[in-house]
Amino acid sequence: MNGTTMIDRVHTEETLYRVAVSAFTYYPGKETAEPGYRVQEDIDWCAQPLRDLPAEQRDEIRERIRIMITDPLADRQGFITVLSALADQ
Repeated sequence: MNGTTMIDRVHTEETLYRVAVSAFTYYPGKETAEPGYRVQEDIDWCAQPLRDLPAEQRDEIRERIRIMITDPLADRQGFITVLSALADQ
């Protein structure tokens, strides 16, 4: 993600927390087993602390969040590295 916008670390930590909760509670078939559940709502909730990112960055992060939630084999460390790079140092 070249040309990233720096955001406050508290926002990246909140995003990481939300992604962890969503990934931990997600299971294949959840949308069928729990009427009204949509993974998109979890993605929206997880990405909310990053709302100040430019649209292109936000869309890329949202896709990474979707993968973190739905794929138990996804590269979690890579996701954390991307989030950390967004935070103010």
